[in-house]
Parts: sequence; C-alpha cells; structure tokens
Amino acid sequence: MLPCPAMSAEPLPAWEQRFRAPAISLPIWPRSAPERFAVNSNETGSWQLYAWDRAAGARRLVTEEKVGVTEGTLTADGSGVVWFHEETGDEFGRWLVAPFEGGDPRPLAPEIEDGWPAGIAVGEQVLALVMGYRDGFAAYTMVRDAPARVLMRHEEMLVLGGAGWANVGSGGLSADETLVCVEHSEHGDRLHPALRVFDARSREVVGDLSDGEGFGLHAAAWSPVPGDSRLAVTHERDGIDRPALWNSATGERLELSLDLAGEVHVLDWWPDASALLLLQVDEGRNWLRRYVVATGETTSIEHPEGVISSACVRPDGEVWFRHSSGGRSARVLDESAREVIAPAGPRAPDGRGYTSWEFGNPHGQRVHGFLVTPAGRGPFPVLMEVHGGPQWLYEDAFAPQVQAFVDAGFAVAMVNYRGSTGYGREWRDTLIGNPGFPEVEDVVAGLDDLIARGVADPERVAIHGESWGGYITLLSIGLHPDRWSAAAAGVPVADYVAAFEDEAPALQTMDRGLFGGGPEELSDLYRERSPITYVDRVKTPLLVLAGEHDSRCPIRQIDNYVRALEERGGHVETYRYETGHSSFVIEERVRQMRRKLEFFRRHVRLG
Repeated sequence: MLPCPAMSAEPLPAWEQRFRAPAISLPIWPRSAPERFAVNSNETGSWQLYAWDRAAGARRLVTEEKVGVTEGTLTADGSGVVWFHEETGDEFGRWLVAPFEGGDPRPLAPEIEDGWPAGIAVGEQVLALVMGYRDGFAAYTMVRDAPARVLMRHEEMLVLGGAGWANVGSGGLSADETLVCVEHSEHGDRLHPALRVFDARSREVVGDLSDGEGFGLHAAAWSPVPGDSRLAVTHERDGIDRPALWNSATGERLELSLDLAGEVHVLDWWPDASALLLLQVDEGRNWLRRYVVATGETTSIEHPEGVISSACVRPDGEVWFRHSSGGRSARVLDESAREVIAPAGPRAPDGRGYTSWEFGNPHGQRVHGFLVTPAGRGPFPVLMEVHGGPQWLYEDAFAPQVQAFVDAGFAVAMVNYRGSTGYGREWRDTLIGNPGFPEVEDVVAGLDDLIARGVADPERVAIHGESWGGYITLLSIGLHPDRWSAAAAGVPVADYVAAFEDEAPALQTMDRGLFGGGPEELSDLYRERSPITYVDRVKTPLLVLAGEHDSRCPIRQIDNYVRALEERGGHVETYRYETGHSSFVIEERVRQMRRKLEFFRRHVRLG
C-alpha cells in the first residue's frame, strides 16, 4: 500500500496527491501461462515488480530494490520473474530471476559480465539478450542450461529486437525459439539501424534487412505461431514510420498499405497471426487499429481520446491497453473501457486538459505542441517545458509535473521541436550534424507566439527541462539571456565534451550519430553546441538538479558548468540526489518537485 505522509492539519496539495497516487503498468504475461502477470507499481513508495496470479487472485511483491524497478517480465512458462538489477541507479548491472511463487533471486545468465541492458527475451529453451560495455556491445543466446554464446559484437549500438515495447522481447525471439533478431549499426549509420536475424542455436545469419543510409528499421513482434518466420517491423521508406512484414527465411517483404495520418507502429499480433494490433501516432494523440493481414482491412478499437502507452492482445483476442490523457491519470482498460487491473490506493486528482497548439518557426515551418493554462484569463506567467530525448515527443498524456506547474499559476507550453519523433523522418533527423540550435529556435518561437496571442506575460517567463530538455534549457539561457525570469535544468548535458567522456556507451553512440563523430574529430562543433561555452552570457537565476550516479548525463560535467557559472557571479542553486538519471522513488520525486516550485515562486511573480 502507499505509505502515508506525516500527519498534518492541512490536506496534501493536489499536485502532491498526483505524485503520491499509486500507478500500475500494463501486465506482461507469457503465452503458455496467460493468467500469470508481471506488473510494475509504485504502491510501496517506489516502482517495484510484482508477480500477480490472476486466477488465484494473489499478488506478491517480488523486488525491493533501493533504486526501484521500472520493468520486468516472466519466463516463457510463467515459473520465474525476471528483472534488471542495479545498485546505484547508473543502469549498470545484471539480469536476475526469482520463482513466481516466491524464493530467492539468482543471476539469469551468471557467466555474462555485468553491463548496460539493451533488450532481453526469455523463452522456454532459449534466452536472448544484448548488453553494452565500455568497448562496445554484445548479443548473446543461451540454449537450455548451456553456457551463453555470442551472436555478434560491435563497437556501436546493438539492441535486441522489440526492446522497449510493452510485450518484452516479442521482436527478439521467434515463437518457436529458433530465430533471434538484433538491431545493429554495423553499416555505419548509428541512428538508423538495420536488422539481422540469427539461428538461435547454430548462430548462423539467416537474414539481413537494411534500407540504406538515412533509413532506419525496427523489429516490433514475431508472429505468435510456431514455425511462422514473419517478423513485423517498422520502416521509414515513406518518410514516416510505417509497418511491414518481413520473412527472413525467404526474404519476402510486405509493406502494409494504410490510409492513416502520422506514424503507425505494430504493437502485437492476434494469437492466430491473422491480424496485427497497430498504434497510430498523430499530433501527439494515439489510436489503436486492428489490421487483417489477408485482406488489409483496418478497423478501429474504441477508447477515450488521449495516449496509449502500451497495449497487447490477450489469448482470447481481447485487447488490453494502458491509457491516459493530459487531465486524467493512467488506467489499464479493455475494449469495453472496463478497468481490468488497478493499484491499491486513492486515484490521482484530475488535472487541466491539454490543448493542441501550433505556430511557425523562423524558417516558416509549422511546429506543433500542447498548451495547458490555469483557470482565468491571461496573460499568464508561462513555463516553456522542454522534452528530453531528443527523439521523443510530448503527447496528450498525464504528467504530474505539468499539472503541478499549472496549479502554481503557470501556463505550460510543451513544444515538439525539430528532432522530435511523431512528425516524420525529415523532422526528426534535422538535428543530425546540427544538434541544439534548432530546438532552441523552436522553443523561443513558441514563446513569441504565446506572447503575441496574449497568453504569456513576457515579464514572467520560465524554462524547464530534463535530460536533453535540460541541455536545451541551458543553451537557451546562454543564447537568449534576456528572455527568462528563471530556469531549472534537470540532469542536463552542460559540458558536452566532458559528458561524452563519462557517459554510457549507448549515449556515446547517439552523440556520434547526432554530431557526425566524437569530440576528437569535431571539437569545434562540440564546443559550439555546449552550454558551458555560453556561461559568460547567463543572467537567469538557475536551478540545476543532478544524480550522483547518472550514466547518461554524468555529474562531473554538470559540476564543471555550475562551478564556471559561480565563478562568474551567476545565480545558480544545485540539488543533488543519490541515484541516477531518474528517480523511481516517490518521496524523492516529491522533494524535487517541491524544490522546483519553491525556486520558481522566488523568481517569477506567479500571482
């Protein structure tokens, strides 16, 4: 159950109730034991993994990790619960497995050295996984209890197919456990991977698929029918993500013809492989579709407006999905909008809904995002909220942090700047060879638009972002020092050269792809796009938040920036916490939010 805060005569403010309200992930189940679930929830005060026996109505807390656990899965027979164990929040560690019914955990693949995870698929006979190391990446398979063997190694990024999707490993290991798919950049294009399929036992290459330089491919889900070697993939040949079916054994490729706006991704198959579950992403909102493979017929699956963060098809053909909207917290629903699984504890209070928003940037391009305003009439104090990634986007999804800023009196503007996903390959790839500056241009253009509309008060402007959003925040206050009343940068890239030296291998791969090489090759570009280069110009009161064990935006480079700003007499406050890039402990997230609100209240007239 959710821990109770200290007794107080005053009720908790709505923003804090939203942070403390229990939440739950979409369950993950194996095909052979569909009534056994692995679910994540924050009911104990941090995100942890549970084993949930639906038939018996029994739920057991499996993990009590200090830094929390945000995802896990089950073994293919449902007998074991699998998760990634790390000590400090630096995302470096190993995979563990514990009995579903209870018992001590053990290493899942003890002979594989610790590293950074890049995908896992756990079959009944075969285990496939990818790990990152300081000298590169390695893909492995284990057959039964035999020692793990290497499928391939490469100095650049490798990812197991399907990594990051709700149905963990569904694009990595085929249903009959004979084939393994790995996404790779062996061809030299670090940001646009190709696919390679291996025989899981002989380790021989069965098939390769590449669309050439500048066009990426991602594995989504193998057919659920044993012996069917079709793999659902996402391609970019048409300039925006679209699904296709690829048979690595025959080389046959079928691109789905769809009259749907925006990106379309494959989430799952129906159990008999007759249809695909598709996710349409357009203008920051989502729609679920059923696509019949034989006929190409597409039908809609009814659900409320908003965002589907994950969805899967049950063995009986019923679709379960996790849905939220800007004003309402996430729920796990079925096609009848019935809540099928819920955490214990009070719901998060509803917030203000999001309004779709668009404006033009200095290059005449249309930029899209979302706007949330408090009650009353403007002009309001405005907070430019900058997303991370950069390959990510703001959607019409519930975010306690956004609602907290609105409760404080801000109009919150969320810009899907050039570099964001969801708007096509050209928009996303604008940053290649040109990172940092386009995002700042678009954020400032959004601010100008809100001032012109009478929504924003130009004398009460704040900017906030985390990770890449923190990077853009620091660049913005250096490049446009007179625009901001206050700024808060969470776990930012602040000194790019030092960040590159210390960050995890996957981030180095991303940076080499974005910049076109490393700092040793492109020192002038790294220096030009580094916030520390502009520290002399900063006038804005700044709050910086940093994780002691962050392997994505390491703390040494943040300290370099803070020290440089202090030496120049700048107003900078720092908040350090013990874990890594993000905290999955509710109390820590509340402390950080409280610190941000206090900081902005001191420096922005919120009224």
